[in-house]
Amino acid sequence: MSAAAAAGPASKRIALRGDLLDFTAAPAWGEVESEAVRFRPDHWLLIEGGRIAGVEAEAPGEGWARHDHAGRMILPGFIDTHVHSPQLDVIASYGTELLDWLTTHTFPAEARHADLGHTEATAALFLDALLAHGTTAAVIFPTVHRQSVDALFAAAEARGMRVIAGKVLMDRNAPDDLRDDVATAEREMEALIARWHGKARLAYAVTVRFAPTSSPAQLALAGRLCAADPSLYMQTHLAENRAEVAWVRELFPEARSYLDVYARAGLLHAKSVFAHGIWLEDADRAALAAAGAQIAHSPASNLFLGSGLFGWRAAEDAGVAVSLASDVGGGTSLSMLRIMADAYKVQALAGQRLTAWKALHAATRGAALALGLEGEIGSLEPGSLADVCVWEPAAGPVAARRAEVARTLHERVFAWMTLGDERNLVEAFVAGESRYACSATA
Repeated sequence: MSAAAAAGPASKRIALRGDLLDFTAAPAWGEVESEAVRFRPDHWLLIEGGRIAGVEAEAPGEGWARHDHAGRMILPGFIDTHVHSPQLDVIASYGTELLDWLTTHTFPAEARHADLGHTEATAALFLDALLAHGTTAAVIFPTVHRQSVDALFAAAEARGMRVIAGKVLMDRNAPDDLRDDVATAEREMEALIARWHGKARLAYAVTVRFAPTSSPAQLALAGRLCAADPSLYMQTHLAENRAEVAWVRELFPEARSYLDVYARAGLLHAKSVFAHGIWLEDADRAALAAAGAQIAHSPASNLFLGSGLFGWRAAEDAGVAVSLASDVGGGTSLSMLRIMADAYKVQALAGQRLTAWKALHAATRGAALALGLEGEIGSLEPGSLADVCVWEPAAGPVAARRAEVARTLHERVFAWMTLGDERNLVEAFVAGESRYACSATA
């Protein structure tokens, strides 16, 4: 099925009234008055056949189903560039850093996905939860089990969502019930790629858990697949935790750095999504920039697991694309608004000030650009698929008062970003189809 077919009947025409906010370029660091921001208050967003048809100041005529959201904000749906679908069961688990957390909480939860009924139910719950938080596209880790990938892609196709995912590769340093081998991994990945890659709005990502859980032979397999088909994505974890970095140094003494392990295997390229990237050297940032790869910054997870503080400004100054990610279940919420608020705090600790514009761009147009999907998602540009969300600018008396006294657009949007969460979401559309509506406003 093509993306256009997934979008719904070509004759369907809807118009959403509200304050439209998106970006035409990347905002500069620290700039609260930015020409990159496109704000069109009290306008109508026209959607036809699942795609954005245009924007008008006046209400459209007959033939349009009009939805009046005057006073509310309408933005592109958020893009979560790193999240784990099987980890809802371990979100907000107490007391460990990364490596202990994997053993104590994550791996047992993922092992349960050997059960087909469990993995199908979890995939549906997970994607519905993303939509209920205003996230309409995501780069996702399922589990090592082939059926977890089938279940996730099938559920995403049913919802018309843009999802990038792949079977997790782990053939060492993992529990017996979560390990595969090179031959099995190759056979299963080839079958999954043939079935799902490029179907509807789905794309396959060669998914290396992280360097310690893949043998050199398995990393080489991953690199061969990427080289054979440059349209494939690659996702993995990179330099999240100091103990992890030290472990990689022991396992791969021949590599210059953690990133170099992946580069040597052919896994550093323009479609690579590296989660975290906290403990990097200047040479690593330069290599990421030269390859056109991105870092999926996961501030909530980094804070919760005590992993460290990501140097966003240093990455950007080196030319590295930075997107935003929830990293649930290490992260504590699927709400990208909460992730942005945590990102601000991380940067504040480093003496930097993250604007609402920089944060929002990284979760919309910036993420789409980094994924090579800017023509499909991330903006309110005509021709894009209508993955859009309607938001209340303030939920509750405290936020309402803050919004009332805000003096500038940035001040108002920053307060929404900082005080808001999924309770502010009114409705989420995927390719023009309403996939979530708040019961209080439906």
